[in-house]
Amino acid sequence: MKNGTGVIAAFGRAIVPVVLGLLTAMPAGAIDVPQPVLDAQQQRIEVIQQAMQSAVSIFANEGQGGGSGVVITPCGYALSNFHVTKPAGDYMKCSMPDGRLYDAVIVSIDPTGDVALIKLLGRDDFPYATMGDSDQVRVGDWCFAVGNPFLLATDFQPTVTFGIVSGVNRYQPPAGTLLEYADCIQTDASINPGNSGGPLFDAQGKLIGINGRGSFEKRGRVNVGVGYAISINQIKNFMGYLHSGRIVDHATLGAIVSSDEDGRVIVTDVLEDSDAYRRGLRYGAEILAFGGRPVTTANGFKNTLGIFPRDWRVPLSFRLDGQRHDVYVRLMGVHGREELLTKAAGVPLPMPEPKPKPGPKQPGGPPGDQPRAPQEEIPDVPLPKKIRPQPGRIPIPGHPGQREAVIPEHVQPWIKPRTGYANYYFNELHRDRVWNAFTAHGAFDETGETWALRAAPAEGGEVRVVLGDQQVTGRFTGQMGQVDLTRDLGEQLDPPESGGLLVALHVWQRMLRLGPLQFGDVYYLGTAPLPGYDGLYDVLVAVHDVIESHFFFEPDSGHLVAIEMFPDSGVDPCEVYFHDYREIDGRQWPHAMHVRYGDRTVMELNWDEIDPAAKPDDAS
Repeated sequence: MKNGTGVIAAFGRAIVPVVLGLLTAMPAGAIDVPQPVLDAQQQRIEVIQQAMQSAVSIFANEGQGGGSGVVITPCGYALSNFHVTKPAGDYMKCSMPDGRLYDAVIVSIDPTGDVALIKLLGRDDFPYATMGDSDQVRVGDWCFAVGNPFLLATDFQPTVTFGIVSGVNRYQPPAGTLLEYADCIQTDASINPGNSGGPLFDAQGKLIGINGRGSFEKRGRVNVGVGYAISINQIKNFMGYLHSGRIVDHATLGAIVSSDEDGRVIVTDVLEDSDAYRRGLRYGAEILAFGGRPVTTANGFKNTLGIFPRDWRVPLSFRLDGQRHDVYVRLMGVHGREELLTKAAGVPLPMPEPKPKPGPKQPGGPPGDQPRAPQEEIPDVPLPKKIRPQPGRIPIPGHPGQREAVIPEHVQPWIKPRTGYANYYFNELHRDRVWNAFTAHGAFDETGETWALRAAPAEGGEVRVVLGDQQVTGRFTGQMGQVDLTRDLGEQLDPPESGGLLVALHVWQRMLRLGPLQFGDVYYLGTAPLPGYDGLYDVLVAVHDVIESHFFFEPDSGHLVAIEMFPDSGVDPCEVYFHDYREIDGRQWPHAMHVRYGDRTVMELNWDEIDPAAKPDDAS
C-alpha cells in the first residue's frame, strides 16, 4: 500500500506542472464556460449587491463594541440582536454601504428572543430588505449572511459570506439567564463575532433570519461552520410588539410536557390559574397540535411555543380521555414584569462582540474607528450608585462599564425614558396613531354623559342598556342588572354568566368619550390575533379602577373590533365584538355586538336605537 501511495504521489507531482503548463499555453477564451453558468453567477452577484445595501453596521458608544443589523422599512426601522444593542443603551451610531453614518435610537427590545428594533434617523428613503417566509426554508437551500464581523466595516462596507441552510427548527436553550433561541435556522455561512444582528438572506435576496449565535473553537473565536439565525417568521409575530417601545416577553402555555414511551407528547403538569386549564387541559392530556403546527415531539412543542408573544391567543388541539378538544388558549408570560426588567438589565452576552479595530479615517466615522494608542483607551469604570443625568446625557443601562452617553440635540426628542419601556416615545407614537385612525370616523368627546341603547331580540322581549356617569343599568328580556360606578367594578359582573357585560360597555363608553389621555393608564401593546378573525389587530391596553381592558382595532379601517374586559387576573374576560358600523350624526356606531364569555356565546345584540344624548332618568 505504501508503494502504491508513493507511485500516486510521484505521478501527481509530475502531472501538475504539465497541466499548469497546458492551461497557461491555452489562448484566452479557449475555456468555453456555458452561458447559463455565467448568467447564474451574474444573477447571484446582483442579488447580493442589492441585498447588502440594507445592511447596517452598529457601533456602540465609547468603543464598547458593536455588531450588525438590517433596515426593514424605508423610514429607517432596523432589526438587530438585543445583545448587540444593549451596551449602546438608547443611542448608537450606524453605518451603511452608502458610506454615510447615521444616528439611531432604540425602539423596543425582546431580551428572551435576543431581538431589538432600532430606528435610523436622517432619511425617509432608506434601502430596505424584503421579508421572506422562513417556514418555506429547507435544508440545502442556498443562503448568505451580511454583517460586520470583527467590526471590520471601518470603510462602511459589510462582509458577505455564502453557504447553505444546514438545519431548520433548531432549538437553543437559554444562554446565561435569559436568551432562548427557538425555531431558528442553522447555516454554515460564516457567522463570527460582529455578525450578530445582521441579516440572513435566501438565494433570492429575501430576509429569512437575523443572525445571532455561532459555535466557535475554544481558542481564536473563529466560526466552525455552525451558526444560528432567528427565523423571520418568529420576528413577524413580534413585530407589532417591537414597535411598541416596550420590553416585550415571550409566552408559556402554563403547562409542562414530555414524551411517553410511545412517543406521544403528554402534559405532565398544568397551572390551575392558566387559560389552558380553564380551556380543559389536564394532566395526562396528549398534545396534538399547537399554534397551527402538528406536535410530534416535546422539543417540537417547545420550538413552536417560542415563536409567540405573551397574551396572544393561539389554537391548541389535545386529546383527553379519548376525546379530542380544539380550543384557543391565551398564553401567559415567561417572566413576571419585575423579573423581566431585572434580567434584561443583567443578562450576560452570549457572544461578546469585539471592540472596533483601528481603521482608515472616515469623515464623521463611528466612535473607535480612529487609530488610538493603547494608553489612550478609556478603561471600563462603573458609574456612581446614584446618577443625575444632565440634559443630553443618558446613562447606558446594564453595562459593566456604565458611562453617560452624549445624545445629540436633534436626537433627544426621539428618546423618552419610562420605567418598563425601552423607549416610551414610540409607545406614545403608536397609541396616538391608533386613536387618531379610530376618531377619523368621528370623535365622541362631545356626546352626552348618558347613552341609551335598545335592541329587540329575534326570540322576543327587549334589551335596554343605559350608560350613565354614576351608574349603568340593563334590562335583558325581563332580567335586570346594575353597576354602581362609585364602587369596585370588579365585584359587579351583571348580567350573570356574562363576565361583566355592563362593566365592559361602561369601559367602551368611557374610552370613546375620554380618549386614551383621560381614560386612565393606556398603552400600546402591539398587534395580536383574534380567534375567528383574519390578520393581526392593533391593541391598546387600558386600566381603570381595578379593570384591565384590551381594545382591538382593525389597522386598515381604524374601527374598534373587540374589547376584552378583565375584572381580575386569572379569570376569563367578558368579550364584546363590534360589527355593522353605521353613521349617526357624523360618527360611526356599531349596530351589532357579539358577546362571549369563556367558551360560550352569551348573546347577540342588534341595536335598533342608539341615543348618545339620553337623559339620566331614561334608566327607568
